[in-house]
Amino acid sequence: MNTSRLLRTLATGLGTAGLLVSGCSSGSSTSSASATGTEVPKGLTSYYAQQLSWRDCGVEGFECTTMKAPLDYDRPDDGDIKLAVSRKKATGPGKRIGSLLVNPGGPGGSAIGYLQGYAGIGYPAPVRARYDMVAIDPRGVARSEPVECLTGKEMDAFTQVDQTPDDDGEVTELSGAFEKFADGCEKRAGTILPHVSTVGTARDMDVLRALLGDEKLHYVGASYGTFLGATYADLFPGRAGRLVLDGAMDPSLRAIDMNRDQTAGFEGAFQSFAADCVKKTDCPLGTTSTADAATALKKLFTDLDAEPVPTGETRELGESLATTGVIAAMYDEAAWPQLREALADAQRGEGAGLLALADSYYEREPNGTYANLMYANAAVNCLDLPPAFDGPDAVKKALPDFEKASPVFGRGFAWASLNCAYWPAEATGTPHRTEAKGAAPIVVVGTTRDPATPYAWAQSLADQLSSGTLLTYRGDGHTAYGRGSDCIDTAINTYLLEGTPPTDGKKCA
Repeated sequence: MNTSRLLRTLATGLGTAGLLVSGCSSGSSTSSASATGTEVPKGLTSYYAQQLSWRDCGVEGFECTTMKAPLDYDRPDDGDIKLAVSRKKATGPGKRIGSLLVNPGGPGGSAIGYLQGYAGIGYPAPVRARYDMVAIDPRGVARSEPVECLTGKEMDAFTQVDQTPDDDGEVTELSGAFEKFADGCEKRAGTILPHVSTVGTARDMDVLRALLGDEKLHYVGASYGTFLGATYADLFPGRAGRLVLDGAMDPSLRAIDMNRDQTAGFEGAFQSFAADCVKKTDCPLGTTSTADAATALKKLFTDLDAEPVPTGETRELGESLATTGVIAAMYDEAAWPQLREALADAQRGEGAGLLALADSYYEREPNGTYANLMYANAAVNCLDLPPAFDGPDAVKKALPDFEKASPVFGRGFAWASLNCAYWPAEATGTPHRTEAKGAAPIVVVGTTRDPATPYAWAQSLADQLSSGTLLTYRGDGHTAYGRGSDCIDTAINTYLLEGTPPTDGKKCA
Protein backbone atom coordinates (compact mmCIF):
# COMPACT_ATOMS: atom_id res chain seq x y z
CA MET A 1 0.00 0.00 0.00
CA ASN A 2 1.24 3.48 -0.85
CA THR A 3 -1.79 5.59 -0.08
CA SER A 4 -0.11 8.61 1.43
CA ARG A 5 -1.90 11.62 -0.04
CA LEU A 6 -3.03 9.76 -3.14
CA LEU A 7 -6.00 12.03 -3.70
CA ARG A 8 -7.29 10.45 -6.85
CA THR A 9 -10.57 9.70 -8.53
CA LEU A 10 -11.85 6.51 -10.08
CA ALA A 11 -12.37 6.33 -13.83
CA THR A 12 -16.06 5.53 -13.27
CA GLY A 13 -16.67 8.87 -11.54
CA LEU A 14 -16.50 12.45 -12.73
CA GLY A 15 -14.47 13.09 -10.25
CA THR A 16 -5.42 12.03 -4.80
CA ALA A 17 1.38 20.34 -0.98
CA GLY A 18 2.19 23.70 -0.04
CA LEU A 19 1.15 26.52 -2.24
CA LEU A 20 3.76 29.02 -3.25
CA VAL A 21 7.33 28.36 -4.32
CA SER A 22 9.62 30.79 -2.55
CA GLY A 23 10.51 33.59 -4.88
CA CYS A 24 8.10 32.45 -7.60
CA SER A 25 6.70 35.28 -9.70
CA SER A 26 2.92 35.54 -9.75
CA GLY A 27 3.00 37.52 -12.97
CA SER A 28 3.12 41.04 -11.55
CA SER A 29 6.38 41.87 -13.34
CA THR A 30 5.54 42.11 -17.01
CA SER A 31 7.20 42.81 -20.31
CA SER A 32 4.46 42.38 -22.91
CA ALA A 33 0.89 41.32 -23.55
CA SER A 34 -0.35 38.00 -24.87
CA ALA A 35 -2.75 37.55 -27.75
CA THR A 36 -5.62 37.72 -25.24
CA GLY A 37 -4.47 41.09 -23.96
CA THR A 38 -3.36 39.77 -20.59
CA GLU A 39 0.05 40.67 -19.24
CA VAL A 40 2.91 38.24 -19.76
CA PRO A 41 5.37 37.64 -16.91
CA LYS A 42 8.84 38.97 -17.58
CA GLY A 43 11.07 36.58 -19.53
CA LEU A 44 8.19 34.36 -20.69
CA THR A 45 7.18 36.11 -23.93
CA SER A 46 8.40 33.28 -26.15
CA TYR A 47 6.26 30.78 -24.25
CA TYR A 48 3.11 32.88 -24.30
CA ALA A 49 3.64 33.67 -28.00
CA GLN A 50 4.30 30.13 -29.28
CA GLN A 51 1.98 28.64 -31.89
CA LEU A 52 0.17 25.37 -31.20
CA SER A 53 0.11 22.86 -34.05
CA TRP A 54 -2.97 20.68 -33.64
CA ARG A 55 -3.21 17.19 -35.13
CA ASP A 56 -5.60 14.28 -35.04
CA CYS A 57 -5.08 12.18 -31.89
CA GLY A 58 -6.27 8.92 -33.35
CA VAL A 59 -9.23 9.15 -30.97
CA GLU A 60 -12.40 10.20 -32.72
CA GLY A 61 -13.23 13.86 -32.23
CA PHE A 62 -10.06 14.79 -30.33
CA GLU A 63 -7.08 16.88 -31.37
CA CYS A 64 -3.64 16.80 -29.76
CA THR A 65 -0.63 19.07 -29.58
CA THR A 66 2.38 19.84 -27.44
CA MET A 67 3.37 23.11 -25.82
CA LYS A 68 6.63 24.28 -24.30
CA ALA A 69 7.05 25.68 -20.83
CA PRO A 70 10.17 26.61 -18.89
CA LEU A 71 11.49 23.78 -16.77
CA ASP A 72 12.09 26.36 -14.04
CA TYR A 73 9.94 29.50 -14.08
CA ASP A 74 12.48 31.33 -11.94
CA ARG A 75 15.14 30.63 -14.59
CA PRO A 76 13.29 30.39 -17.90
CA ASP A 77 16.52 30.39 -19.92
CA ASP A 78 17.66 27.10 -18.35
CA GLY A 79 15.62 24.86 -20.65
CA ASP A 80 12.15 23.72 -21.63
CA ILE A 81 9.71 20.99 -20.78
CA LYS A 82 7.26 19.65 -23.37
CA LEU A 83 3.68 19.22 -22.21
CA ALA A 84 0.94 17.23 -23.94
CA VAL A 85 -2.44 18.84 -24.60
CA SER A 86 -5.69 17.52 -26.05
CA ARG A 87 -9.04 19.07 -26.84
CA LYS A 88 -12.45 18.37 -28.30
CA LYS A 89 -14.02 21.43 -29.85
CA ALA A 90 -17.41 22.71 -28.77
CA THR A 91 -20.13 20.87 -30.64
CA GLY A 92 -22.88 23.53 -30.50
CA PRO A 93 -25.62 24.60 -30.59
CA GLY A 94 -25.23 27.81 -28.63
CA LYS A 95 -22.50 30.43 -28.45
CA ARG A 96 -19.09 29.05 -27.48
CA ILE A 97 -18.11 30.20 -23.96
CA GLY A 98 -14.44 29.26 -24.17
CA SER A 99 -12.22 26.37 -23.15
CA LEU A 100 -12.96 24.17 -20.15
CA LEU A 101 -9.86 22.55 -18.66
CA VAL A 102 -10.36 19.37 -16.66
CA ASN A 103 -8.11 17.54 -14.22
CA PRO A 104 -9.05 14.23 -12.53
CA GLY A 105 -6.76 14.36 -9.52
CA GLY A 106 -3.93 12.20 -8.28
CA PRO A 107 -1.56 13.94 -8.27
CA GLY A 108 -0.39 11.85 -11.19
CA GLY A 109 -3.67 11.19 -12.95
CA SER A 110 -3.59 11.70 -16.71
CA ALA A 111 -5.88 14.60 -17.58
CA ILE A 112 -5.73 13.64 -21.26
CA GLY A 113 -6.73 10.07 -20.49
CA TYR A 114 -9.61 11.42 -18.41
CA LEU A 115 -10.68 13.82 -21.15
CA GLN A 116 -10.61 11.26 -23.94
CA GLY A 117 -12.01 8.42 -21.85
CA TYR A 118 -14.74 10.28 -20.01
CA ALA A 119 -15.04 14.07 -19.76
CA GLY A 120 -14.94 14.79 -23.48
CA ILE A 121 -17.77 12.36 -24.14
CA GLY A 122 -19.49 12.01 -20.76
CA TYR A 123 -19.84 15.55 -19.46
CA PRO A 124 -23.37 16.92 -19.91
CA ALA A 125 -24.14 17.63 -23.56
CA PRO A 126 -24.99 21.33 -22.97
CA VAL A 127 -21.56 21.84 -21.39
CA ARG A 128 -19.75 20.09 -24.25
CA ALA A 129 -21.83 22.07 -26.73
CA ARG A 130 -20.55 25.42 -25.52
CA TYR A 131 -17.01 24.67 -24.35
CA ASP A 132 -13.95 23.30 -26.05
CA MET A 133 -13.11 20.45 -23.66
CA VAL A 134 -9.37 20.64 -22.93
CA ALA A 135 -6.80 18.74 -20.87
CA ILE A 136 -3.09 19.11 -20.26
CA ASP A 137 -1.13 16.31 -18.65
CA PRO A 138 0.71 18.00 -15.77
CA ARG A 139 4.50 18.12 -15.91
CA GLY A 140 5.92 14.72 -14.99
CA VAL A 141 2.64 12.92 -15.70
CA ALA A 142 1.70 10.44 -18.43
CA ARG A 143 2.43 12.11 -21.80
CA SER A 144 4.25 15.14 -20.34
CA GLU A 145 7.81 13.92 -19.74
CA PRO A 146 6.67 11.36 -17.14
CA VAL A 147 8.57 10.69 -13.95
CA GLU A 148 9.76 7.08 -13.90
CA CYS A 149 11.18 5.27 -10.88
CA LEU A 150 11.03 1.46 -10.92
CA THR A 151 10.76 -1.41 -13.35
CA GLY A 152 7.53 -3.41 -13.34
CA LYS A 153 9.13 -6.20 -11.29
CA GLU A 154 10.59 -3.69 -8.84
CA MET A 155 7.19 -2.03 -8.45
CA ASP A 156 5.57 -5.44 -7.87
CA ALA A 157 8.03 -6.01 -5.03
CA PHE A 158 7.44 -2.53 -3.63
CA THR A 159 3.66 -2.99 -3.47
CA GLN A 160 4.08 -6.18 -1.47
CA VAL A 161 6.36 -4.84 1.27
CA ASP A 162 4.71 -5.07 4.69
CA GLN A 163 3.49 -1.57 5.59
CA THR A 164 2.37 -2.49 9.09
CA PRO A 165 5.79 -3.60 10.42
CA ASP A 166 5.72 -5.71 13.57
CA ASP A 167 9.41 -5.52 14.54
CA ASP A 168 12.63 -3.63 13.86
CA GLY A 169 13.53 -5.93 11.00
CA GLU A 170 10.31 -5.16 9.17
CA VAL A 171 10.73 -1.44 9.87
CA THR A 172 14.18 -1.61 8.28
CA GLU A 173 12.75 -3.45 5.28
CA LEU A 174 10.01 -0.86 4.79
CA SER A 175 12.42 2.06 5.15
CA GLY A 176 14.71 0.40 2.64
CA ALA A 177 11.83 0.04 0.18
CA PHE A 178 11.06 3.75 0.40
CA GLU A 179 14.76 4.56 -0.08
CA LYS A 180 14.98 2.28 -3.12
CA PHE A 181 11.87 3.91 -4.58
CA ALA A 182 13.34 7.39 -4.10
CA ASP A 183 16.73 6.33 -5.46
CA GLY A 184 15.05 4.90 -8.55
CA CYS A 185 13.23 8.19 -9.15
CA GLU A 186 16.46 10.16 -8.81
CA LYS A 187 18.28 7.81 -11.18
CA ARG A 188 15.59 7.78 -13.87
CA ALA A 189 14.07 11.27 -13.49
CA GLY A 190 16.51 13.36 -11.49
CA THR A 191 16.47 16.31 -13.87
CA ILE A 192 12.72 16.86 -13.65
CA LEU A 193 12.12 15.94 -9.99
CA PRO A 194 12.73 19.47 -8.59
CA HIS A 195 10.35 20.97 -11.17
CA VAL A 196 7.01 19.15 -10.90
CA SER A 197 5.37 21.23 -8.19
CA THR A 198 1.73 22.21 -8.28
CA VAL A 199 2.76 25.86 -8.64
CA GLY A 200 4.70 25.00 -11.79
CA THR A 201 1.74 23.15 -13.26
CA ALA A 202 -0.60 26.03 -12.40
CA ARG A 203 1.69 28.39 -14.27
CA ASP A 204 1.69 25.99 -17.22
CA MET A 205 -2.09 26.25 -17.22
CA ASP A 206 -1.87 30.01 -17.60
CA VAL A 207 0.42 29.67 -20.60
CA LEU A 208 -2.10 27.26 -22.13
CA ARG A 209 -4.97 29.62 -21.36
CA ALA A 210 -3.26 32.33 -23.38
CA LEU A 211 -2.40 29.98 -26.25
CA LEU A 212 -6.04 28.89 -26.44
CA GLY A 213 -7.06 32.53 -26.82
CA ASP A 214 -9.01 32.74 -23.56
CA GLU A 215 -8.96 35.79 -21.31
CA LYS A 216 -10.19 33.67 -18.38
CA LEU A 217 -9.44 30.11 -17.34
CA HIS A 218 -12.55 27.95 -16.90
CA TYR A 219 -11.81 24.74 -15.05
CA VAL A 220 -13.23 21.63 -13.36
CA GLY A 221 -10.80 19.91 -11.01
CA ALA A 222 -11.50 16.84 -8.89
CA SER A 223 -9.65 15.77 -5.75
CA TYR A 224 -6.01 16.91 -6.10
CA GLY A 225 -7.26 18.87 -9.10
CA THR A 226 -8.96 21.20 -6.60
CA PHE A 227 -5.60 22.10 -5.11
CA LEU A 228 -4.28 22.76 -8.60
CA GLY A 229 -7.27 24.96 -9.43
CA ALA A 230 -7.07 26.86 -6.14
CA THR A 231 -3.36 27.41 -6.69
CA TYR A 232 -4.08 28.86 -10.13
CA ALA A 233 -6.70 31.21 -8.69
CA ASP A 234 -4.28 32.36 -5.99
CA LEU A 235 -1.53 33.05 -8.53
CA PHE A 236 -3.78 34.63 -11.18
CA PRO A 237 -7.00 35.78 -9.48
CA GLY A 238 -7.87 38.19 -12.28
CA ARG A 239 -7.68 35.40 -14.84
CA ALA A 240 -9.78 32.89 -12.90
CA GLY A 241 -13.08 32.30 -14.66
CA ARG A 242 -15.64 29.66 -13.73
CA LEU A 243 -13.81 27.25 -11.42
CA VAL A 244 -15.37 24.08 -9.96
CA LEU A 245 -13.29 22.42 -7.23
CA ASP A 246 -14.90 19.05 -6.48
CA GLY A 247 -13.67 16.91 -3.58
CA ALA A 248 -11.62 19.76 -2.19
CA MET A 249 -8.24 19.71 -0.51
CA ASP A 250 -7.23 22.10 2.27
CA PRO A 251 -3.89 23.69 1.29
CA SER A 252 -3.39 25.12 4.78
CA LEU A 253 -2.70 21.69 6.31
CA ARG A 254 0.65 20.12 7.12
CA ALA A 255 1.38 16.74 5.57
CA ILE A 256 0.91 14.88 8.84
CA ASP A 257 -2.47 16.53 9.45
CA MET A 258 -3.58 15.84 5.89
CA ASN A 259 -2.59 12.19 6.14
CA ARG A 260 -4.27 11.74 9.51
CA ASP A 261 -7.47 13.40 8.27
CA GLN A 262 -7.50 11.13 5.25
CA THR A 263 -7.00 8.14 7.53
CA ALA A 264 -10.16 9.14 9.41
CA GLY A 265 -11.93 9.65 6.09
CA PHE A 266 -11.26 6.10 4.98
CA GLU A 267 -12.38 4.84 8.38
CA GLY A 268 -15.66 6.68 7.86
CA ALA A 269 -16.02 5.20 4.38
CA PHE A 270 -15.39 1.72 5.76
CA GLN A 271 -18.03 2.27 8.41
CA SER A 272 -20.52 3.16 5.66
CA PHE A 273 -19.52 0.06 3.69
CA ALA A 274 -19.75 -2.13 6.80
CA ALA A 275 -23.17 -0.75 7.75
CA ASP A 276 -24.42 -1.64 4.28
CA CYS A 277 -22.67 -5.02 4.24
CA VAL A 278 -23.98 -6.37 7.55
CA LYS A 279 -27.56 -5.92 6.31
CA LYS A 280 -26.93 -8.52 3.62
CA THR A 281 -27.13 -12.23 4.29
CA ASP A 282 -23.96 -12.92 2.31
CA CYS A 283 -21.78 -10.26 3.98
CA PRO A 284 -18.31 -11.83 4.41
CA LEU A 285 -17.68 -9.67 7.49
CA GLY A 286 -20.72 -10.93 9.40
CA THR A 287 -24.29 -9.76 9.79
CA THR A 288 -24.29 -8.39 13.32
CA SER A 289 -22.59 -4.98 13.64
CA THR A 290 -20.05 -2.65 12.07
CA ALA A 291 -17.75 -3.29 15.04
CA ASP A 292 -17.79 -7.01 14.31
CA ALA A 293 -17.21 -6.26 10.62
CA ALA A 294 -14.12 -4.24 11.50
CA THR A 295 -12.86 -7.07 13.69
CA ALA A 296 -13.39 -9.55 10.86
CA LEU A 297 -11.51 -7.37 8.37
CA LYS A 298 -8.60 -6.86 10.73
CA LYS A 299 -8.46 -10.63 11.27
CA LEU A 300 -8.31 -11.17 7.51
CA PHE A 301 -5.44 -8.71 7.23
CA THR A 302 -3.61 -10.42 10.11
CA ASP A 303 -4.10 -13.84 8.55
CA LEU A 304 -2.79 -12.62 5.19
CA ASP A 305 0.20 -11.03 6.90
CA ALA A 306 1.07 -14.41 8.38
CA GLU A 307 0.23 -16.48 5.31
CA PRO A 308 -0.49 -14.89 1.91
CA VAL A 309 -2.94 -16.70 -0.36
CA PRO A 310 -2.64 -17.60 -4.06
CA THR A 311 -4.07 -15.39 -6.78
CA GLY A 312 -3.74 -17.55 -9.88
CA GLU A 313 -0.45 -15.88 -10.86
CA THR A 314 3.05 -15.56 -9.47
CA ARG A 315 2.11 -12.81 -7.00
CA GLU A 316 0.43 -13.84 -3.79
CA LEU A 317 -2.07 -11.73 -1.86
CA GLY A 318 -0.56 -10.54 1.39
CA GLU A 319 -1.74 -7.91 3.83
CA SER A 320 -0.41 -4.91 1.89
CA LEU A 321 -2.05 -5.73 -1.43
CA ALA A 322 -5.26 -6.79 0.33
CA THR A 323 -5.42 -3.49 2.20
CA THR A 324 -4.87 -1.55 -1.02
CA GLY A 325 -7.67 -3.52 -2.66
CA VAL A 326 -10.07 -2.58 0.13
CA ILE A 327 -8.94 1.06 -0.01
CA ALA A 328 -9.58 1.16 -3.76
CA ALA A 329 -13.21 0.14 -3.25
CA MET A 330 -13.78 2.90 -0.70
CA TYR A 331 -13.64 5.62 -3.37
CA ASP A 332 -17.01 4.69 -4.86
CA GLU A 333 -19.93 2.84 -3.33
CA ALA A 334 -20.58 1.29 -6.74
CA ALA A 335 -17.53 -0.92 -6.01
CA TRP A 336 -18.97 -2.32 -2.78
CA PRO A 337 -20.54 -5.46 -4.35
CA GLN A 338 -17.21 -6.28 -5.98
CA LEU A 339 -15.47 -5.79 -2.64
CA ARG A 340 -17.88 -8.11 -0.82
CA GLU A 341 -17.19 -10.84 -3.34
CA ALA A 342 -13.43 -10.28 -3.22
CA LEU A 343 -13.39 -10.43 0.59
CA ALA A 344 -15.38 -13.66 0.60
CA ASP A 345 -12.94 -15.17 -1.90
CA ALA A 346 -9.94 -14.10 0.19
CA GLN A 347 -11.42 -15.72 3.28
CA ARG A 348 -11.60 -18.94 1.25
CA GLY A 349 -7.97 -18.62 0.25
CA GLU A 350 -8.52 -17.11 -3.20
CA GLY A 351 -6.83 -13.72 -3.60
CA ALA A 352 -7.52 -12.80 -7.24
CA GLY A 353 -10.43 -10.46 -6.46
CA LEU A 354 -8.59 -8.19 -4.01
CA LEU A 355 -5.49 -8.30 -6.20
CA ALA A 356 -7.53 -7.00 -9.15
CA LEU A 357 -8.78 -4.09 -7.05
CA ALA A 358 -5.24 -3.31 -5.90
CA ASP A 359 -3.95 -3.45 -9.48
CA SER A 360 -6.62 -1.00 -10.59
CA TYR A 361 -5.53 1.35 -7.82
CA TYR A 362 -1.89 1.15 -8.83
CA GLU A 363 -2.75 1.27 -12.56
CA ARG A 364 -0.90 -1.99 -13.21
CA GLU A 365 -1.43 -3.59 -16.60
CA PRO A 366 -1.86 -7.36 -17.07
CA ASN A 367 1.59 -7.51 -18.69
CA GLY A 368 3.20 -6.30 -15.47
CA THR A 369 3.84 -2.70 -16.48
CA TYR A 370 2.64 0.28 -14.47
CA ALA A 371 1.42 3.71 -15.47
CA ASN A 372 3.49 6.46 -13.88
CA LEU A 373 0.68 7.47 -11.48
CA MET A 374 2.47 6.39 -8.30
CA TYR A 375 5.78 7.87 -9.36
CA ALA A 376 4.31 11.25 -10.25
CA ASN A 377 2.18 11.14 -7.11
CA ALA A 378 5.22 10.88 -4.88
CA ALA A 379 7.17 13.42 -6.92
CA VAL A 380 4.49 16.10 -6.64
CA ASN A 381 3.51 15.42 -3.04
CA CYS A 382 7.08 15.35 -1.77
CA LEU A 383 7.79 18.67 -3.48
CA ASP A 384 4.58 20.40 -2.42
CA LEU A 385 4.94 19.83 1.35
CA PRO A 386 7.72 19.02 3.80
CA PRO A 387 7.53 15.33 4.76
CA ALA A 388 5.08 14.17 7.39
CA PHE A 389 7.84 12.26 9.20
CA ASP A 390 11.63 12.47 9.20
CA GLY A 391 12.16 8.82 10.09
CA PRO A 392 10.70 5.66 11.64
CA ASP A 393 10.87 6.95 15.23
CA ALA A 394 8.54 9.82 14.33
CA VAL A 395 6.07 7.36 12.81
CA LYS A 396 6.11 5.22 15.96
CA LYS A 397 5.36 8.28 18.05
CA ALA A 398 2.37 9.16 15.86
CA LEU A 399 0.90 5.65 15.65
CA PRO A 400 -1.61 6.11 18.51
CA ASP A 401 -3.16 9.15 16.80
CA PHE A 402 -3.43 7.35 13.47
CA GLU A 403 -4.89 4.23 15.07
CA LYS A 404 -7.41 6.41 16.88
CA ALA A 405 -8.38 7.93 13.54
CA SER A 406 -8.81 4.45 12.08
CA PRO A 407 -8.52 1.21 14.03
CA VAL A 408 -8.65 -0.63 10.68
CA PHE A 409 -6.28 1.41 8.49
CA GLY A 410 -4.38 3.64 10.92
CA ARG A 411 -1.09 1.74 11.16
CA GLY A 412 -0.78 1.34 7.41
CA PHE A 413 -1.55 4.98 6.67
CA ALA A 414 0.95 6.16 9.27
CA TRP A 415 3.79 4.07 7.86
CA ALA A 416 2.86 4.97 4.27
CA SER A 417 3.36 8.61 5.26
CA LEU A 418 7.08 7.94 5.68
CA ASN A 419 7.71 7.90 1.93
CA CYS A 420 8.78 11.54 1.52
CA ALA A 421 11.41 11.27 4.27
CA TYR A 422 13.83 9.79 1.74
CA TRP A 423 12.98 12.02 -1.23
CA PRO A 424 15.99 13.37 -3.17
CA ALA A 425 14.41 16.74 -4.06
CA GLU A 426 13.81 19.17 -1.22
CA ALA A 427 10.24 20.37 -0.71
CA THR A 428 9.58 23.84 -2.12
CA GLY A 429 6.06 24.36 -0.77
CA THR A 430 4.63 24.98 2.67
CA PRO A 431 1.11 24.91 4.16
CA HIS A 432 -0.54 28.12 3.07
CA ARG A 433 -3.94 29.76 3.22
CA THR A 434 -5.37 30.26 -0.26
CA GLU A 435 -7.50 33.37 -0.64
CA ALA A 436 -7.36 34.27 -4.36
CA LYS A 437 -8.43 37.85 -3.58
CA GLY A 438 -10.21 39.43 -6.51
CA ALA A 439 -11.20 36.17 -8.21
CA ALA A 440 -14.70 35.62 -9.58
CA PRO A 441 -16.98 33.24 -7.63
CA ILE A 442 -15.39 29.79 -7.20
CA VAL A 443 -17.59 26.76 -6.47
CA VAL A 444 -16.14 24.35 -3.89
CA VAL A 445 -17.86 20.97 -3.68
CA GLY A 446 -17.66 18.66 -0.66
CA THR A 447 -19.14 15.21 -0.01
CA THR A 448 -20.01 14.55 3.63
CA ARG A 449 -18.59 11.02 3.72
CA ASP A 450 -15.78 11.41 1.21
CA PRO A 451 -12.90 9.10 2.23
CA ALA A 452 -10.03 10.72 0.35
CA THR A 453 -10.86 14.41 0.74
CA PRO A 454 -12.80 14.77 4.00
CA TYR A 455 -15.72 17.19 4.00
CA ALA A 456 -14.00 19.48 6.48
CA TRP A 457 -11.41 20.25 3.81
CA ALA A 458 -14.08 21.60 1.46
CA GLN A 459 -15.50 23.71 4.25
CA SER A 460 -12.05 25.09 5.00
CA LEU A 461 -11.14 25.86 1.38
CA ALA A 462 -14.47 27.58 0.71
CA ASP A 463 -13.87 29.69 3.82
CA GLN A 464 -10.31 30.59 2.79
CA LEU A 465 -11.19 31.64 -0.76
CA SER A 466 -12.38 35.24 -0.83
CA SER A 467 -15.05 34.30 -3.39
CA GLY A 468 -15.59 30.67 -2.37
CA THR A 469 -19.08 29.16 -2.49
CA LEU A 470 -19.63 25.82 -0.73
CA LEU A 471 -21.85 23.20 -2.39
CA THR A 472 -22.47 20.08 -0.27
CA TYR A 473 -23.40 16.55 -1.31
CA ARG A 474 -24.75 14.52 1.60
CA GLY A 475 -23.59 11.03 0.69
CA ASP A 476 -20.79 8.51 0.21
CA GLY A 477 -17.93 8.30 -2.24
CA HIS A 478 -15.20 10.53 -3.57
CA THR A 479 -16.36 13.73 -5.35
CA ALA A 480 -19.93 14.55 -6.38
CA TYR A 481 -20.30 15.95 -9.92
CA GLY A 482 -21.65 13.41 -12.38
CA ARG A 483 -22.22 10.70 -9.75
CA GLY A 484 -25.99 10.61 -9.73
CA SER A 485 -27.21 13.70 -7.85
CA ASP A 486 -29.44 15.83 -10.08
CA CYS A 487 -29.20 18.60 -7.50
CA ILE A 488 -25.39 18.72 -7.65
CA ASP A 489 -25.25 18.39 -11.42
CA THR A 490 -27.86 21.09 -12.03
CA ALA A 491 -26.08 23.54 -9.74
CA ILE A 492 -22.70 22.99 -11.41
CA ASN A 493 -24.08 22.97 -14.94
CA THR A 494 -25.89 26.25 -14.30
CA TYR A 495 -22.68 27.80 -13.01
CA LEU A 496 -20.62 26.58 -15.97
CA LEU A 497 -23.19 27.65 -18.57
CA GLU A 498 -24.56 30.85 -17.06
CA GLY A 499 -21.88 31.93 -14.59
CA THR A 500 -24.32 31.90 -11.68
CA PRO A 501 -22.92 30.02 -8.66
CA PRO A 502 -25.19 28.13 -6.28
CA THR A 503 -26.16 29.78 -3.03
CA ASP A 504 -23.32 29.47 -0.55
CA GLY A 505 -24.07 26.54 1.76
CA LYS A 506 -26.48 24.79 -0.63
CA LYS A 507 -26.95 21.12 0.31
CA CYS A 508 -27.89 18.25 -1.99
CA ALA A 509 -28.69 14.59 -1.57
